[in-house]
Amino acid sequence: MADPRVSVIEDRLKKVNKVLSVSSGKGGVGKSLIASTLSLALADKGYEVGLFDIDFTNPSTHIILNAESVSPTEENGVIPPRVRGLKYMSIIYYSSGHVSPLRGVDVSNALIELLAITRWGETDFLVIDMPPGIGDAVLDMIRLVKKANFLVVTTPSKLAFETVRKLASLLLEMRIPIIGVIENMKMRESPFIQEQVEKMGLRFLGEIPFDYSLEEAIGDVNKLLKTMFAQKVKELAEKIALQTLGD
Repeated sequence: MADPRVSVIEDRLKKVNKVLSVSSGKGGVGKSLIASTLSLALADKGYEVGLFDIDFTNPSTHIILNAESVSPTEENGVIPPRVRGLKYMSIIYYSSGHVSPLRGVDVSNALIELLAITRWGETDFLVIDMPPGIGDAVLDMIRLVKKANFLVVTTPSKLAFETVRKLASLLLEMRIPIIGVIENMKMRESPFIQEQVEKMGLRFLGEIPFDYSLEEAIGDVNKLLKTMFAQKVKELAEKIALQTLGD
């Protein structure tokens, strides 16, 4: 029997213009920081932006944004709270800060529930902080959110890019739109990542240098937005907005 919640998801996302799924082949590449800062940068440009953290094993955007003191409200579904101008939703509101060791059907069920109950309303960009890798949450996102566009994050590491290659190959095979690839934590000049990205026929969106001041800015949005990291993400936000809204 078909899950009736699945039909509700399309209606919940009906007024969302663009869905940006920030993804990576592995953890530790700065995906959550990019998703959070990209959301803030787009909001600063005047767009209505939602940020949705569906990293069931290690949600962290609430720490980056210092969003632990707010919570959703219920009214014919769940209305995300506002955090620094963003509509913000996270699995953390339902896990109480505990690890959520979900597997298989439980992951799908939790994701369907969150997508079905959350009311995003009119939103220009919904940025989704995806779990790392190619697991059930990624496959379910592809199945459930038809308008998802993937933004892939890697580091300069050849090992990191190998996992990204597998993720990108899957998305290409399934004909899922890929906005492009961002190279994060760049510490020295090397064309390796850009060359590999372009060999796959993907857009190389740019590189973000390693920023030693970034750790001190986590939890302080004002300080975060003044970092070199944020300045680079703001440049990428402009590029991403022009590219996706022009599609």
